[in-house]
Amino acid sequence: MQFKIMRLAKDLPLPEYMTAAAAGMDIYAAVEASAQLAPGQIIAVPTGIKISLPPEYEAQIRLRSSLALKSIAMPNAPGTIDSDYRGEIKAILINLSNESFKIERGMRIAQMIINRIERTEFEETDELDNTTRGDGGFGSTGG
Repeated sequence: MQFKIMRLAKDLPLPEYMTAAAAGMDIYAAVEASAQLAPGQIIAVPTGIKISLPPEYEAQIRLRSSLALKSIAMPNAPGTIDSDYRGEIKAILINLSNESFKIERGMRIAQMIINRIERTEFEETDELDNTTRGDGGFGSTGG
């Protein structure tokens, strides 16, 4: 499938699949030169792209696993890009380590996954069907 994309950072690559079987496309940091992410700090890192998706699609922004190994996380993971959003995509990152983390221009900071979505409606009821689990919550299935 093809969707429209606008490149704001002309020197950076467009999102790309890094392997033939990759689920997500890597996206790049479009910071001016570099940015420091202090311990505990949260920042929205620009990616230098805008996209246009039809109403039945969304984009999800997820952290690259290599950053998770360095104690960098996304507090809103996955971040959802709705089909009617036309602003620059940003990756919200938090530094969970005790050391500052340097984000450099062109660094692969996240992955973008495009999903087809289905709109649903709820029917209000006074009863739900029974299941074995029932209302068992966190840890109720073991582990």
